[in-house]
Amino acid sequence: MKRYMKYLILGICLLMLCAGMTVCAAEDTILKGVMIDQVDVSGMTKKQALEALDAYEKKFGEQILLLGIGENTVEAELSSFGVTYSNEEVVEEALGVGRTGNIVKRYKDQKDLQHSGKIFDLIWEADEALVKAFVEENCTIYDREAENASLNRVNGAFEFVSGKQGIALDVPGSVQVILEYLKNGVLPQEDGEILELKTEVTEPEGSAEQLSYVQDLLGSFTTSFSTSGSNRCKNVSSGAEHINGTVLYPGEQFSTYETVSPFTEANGYAMAGSYLNGEVVDSMGGGICQVSTTLYNAVLRAELEVSERSPHSMTVHYVELSEDAAIAGTYKDFKFSNSTDYPIYIEGYTTSDKKITFNIYGKETRDSNRTISFESVKVNEIPAATILTENAGLPLGSKSSSRGSTGYVAELYKIVKVNGVETERIKINKSTYKGSNRVVTYGTAGDPVLSENLRAAIALQDEALADANIAPLIPPPAEPEPVPAQ
Repeated sequence: MKRYMKYLILGICLLMLCAGMTVCAAEDTILKGVMIDQVDVSGMTKKQALEALDAYEKKFGEQILLLGIGENTVEAELSSFGVTYSNEEVVEEALGVGRTGNIVKRYKDQKDLQHSGKIFDLIWEADEALVKAFVEENCTIYDREAENASLNRVNGAFEFVSGKQGIALDVPGSVQVILEYLKNGVLPQEDGEILELKTEVTEPEGSAEQLSYVQDLLGSFTTSFSTSGSNRCKNVSSGAEHINGTVLYPGEQFSTYETVSPFTEANGYAMAGSYLNGEVVDSMGGGICQVSTTLYNAVLRAELEVSERSPHSMTVHYVELSEDAAIAGTYKDFKFSNSTDYPIYIEGYTTSDKKITFNIYGKETRDSNRTISFESVKVNEIPAATILTENAGLPLGSKSSSRGSTGYVAELYKIVKVNGVETERIKINKSTYKGSNRVVTYGTAGDPVLSENLRAAIALQDEALADANIAPLIPPPAEPEPVPAQ
């Protein structure tokens, strides 16, 4: 009898449990003790749970992630990465706890909830395109090129200046670091915790030992700008200052344009005359070509490798033909390379008597009995042409003319002597300089017959005939007044 009673009681309990499960299954809410990430979803319907997770996602996006780039730190709000949770099906899983499986499993799951609860993890994902855009805009600003070891020249002596490491952000690698960090769900960060991004460190070039070889004067050249106005003087001085102190290691190339630009007031320049399409016009930085020309001649005397040089469109007064080096935008530049086996140092300065000098220092390896000089040779001369024109707004008898200039073709030669005897004559360049026409303008307003005759002479480009036509209209010069006797 007792045995039967035992089975009867067990059966009644199972029936009651089954009835209870049936009631629970009818309710579309999550059982007590269930959490999704840090959200307690107990007693929530599916819709309520999704709304709670959306609010949590928004709050999650307001968290700040600290990103480390070398010695610098960038704060990033997670929403800027488009961070979202991707496993929305977790709500269905939460609803199923204590409700799925046979009676025994349901009973066990409910007891586990009462004892320790259950936590479901959210899987976080970020928009890779947004992460990349953030990194490129906010993190690459800390990229820094390595600063090679250099020299200062103080009171005629060289002082060594240590270099500095460079740093460049590895953008693709850093994007993956952020994506993996978010995917692992390790947020929020602890106080002061920094996620280090991937960087590439570049070491500076040069050492005190290498630069100790810079002692000898390899080449020097000076030009005068004594006829220049204050603005042109300022431009020449600014250009020399930008170049002064440059150190070039073996094989490195120097661009004059890149070094002295941009031509702005903030960079030390003013408006002054310069050549443009064969004419003299005011431009920002006018006169900078005298800087590049002076440097060109110092480079020639140091016998460094010239990779780019262009003549001016017209002749300049401060050097001989073919000794100039023009700069114009990015299409005319003076470039050269350190073709020696040792570092070189460029010293540039101007003086109070309006002279600019460039000195190039390095290690002298040329034979002491060998000398070089340079010779400008005029190959061809193109005289200025005379062009007659009219101005109907000026009266008959008026005449004005521009000066015009001669064009030239010239070559520059390097002459090498050993023990005073010429051994080589090497052509360095061939340069062509445009001349400018002499333009004569006659006034043609007045007597129709005389005007027509003058126009005919202008059409023939006959200056003597044109002058003869206007000669009767030009009053004779006034006779000088007599000087009283002493």
